[in-house]
Amino acid sequence: MSLRALASAIGVSPSLLSQIETGKTKPSVSTLYSLVSQLNISTDALLGRDDHVPAPAAAPAGPPVFAPQPTTTFHHQSSAENPTLEMDNGVKWEKLSVLEGTDVEALRVTYQPGASSSIEGRLMRHFGIEHVYLISGELTLQLEFDRHVIRAGDSMVFDSQRPHLFVNEADEPALGVWYVTGRSGAASASGHGSEGVLSTAEHDEALNSAVDVLRTFRG
Repeated sequence: MSLRALASAIGVSPSLLSQIETGKTKPSVSTLYSLVSQLNISTDALLGRDDHVPAPAAAPAGPPVFAPQPTTTFHHQSSAENPTLEMDNGVKWEKLSVLEGTDVEALRVTYQPGASSSIEGRLMRHFGIEHVYLISGELTLQLEFDRHVIRAGDSMVFDSQRPHLFVNEADEPALGVWYVTGRSGAASASGHGSEGVLSTAEHDEALNSAVDVLRTFRG
């Protein structure tokens, strides 16, 4: 795949993708999601975790399989071992421990004041169900046309295929724990991409046709 083709598929400029590739800049949260989805890799692979076991592919026709079977039954991970990604826009992701072979992504996320999940001001969507528990601070979720404020001690859950954007509009850092379940399995079962980012410049029109627009991100 050429750099230009990949840039077009995830909705960024070739120059930005080139700068990410050469280490001159870091991707936003939304661009990172798009890259992971388009290249069909996991965040573990991106963070260099060689011991990661890919999520199982979609099951053949037959009785439904409600959950993948873990390949391990216990895993301990110290805070010093947390794989970490720090974004230029003030977002820090730390990968938390999960049982390998399960379709769960666990993250400890920090949003600095003014930081958002997309520095381009874009809504993003991806497969899975997103569970959030805020430990400290305050965070605003824009979920399609609605805004929801979550404060320390609050929790929320939503379908991550709905276009969304997190923003810290407060004066102190927001710290929380995220669990995204079912993302790999849903992507495998779909057979095509349905993840990516959506420019808020065309907010009203684009949100009404988000499914059709974002299918192109896996091409």
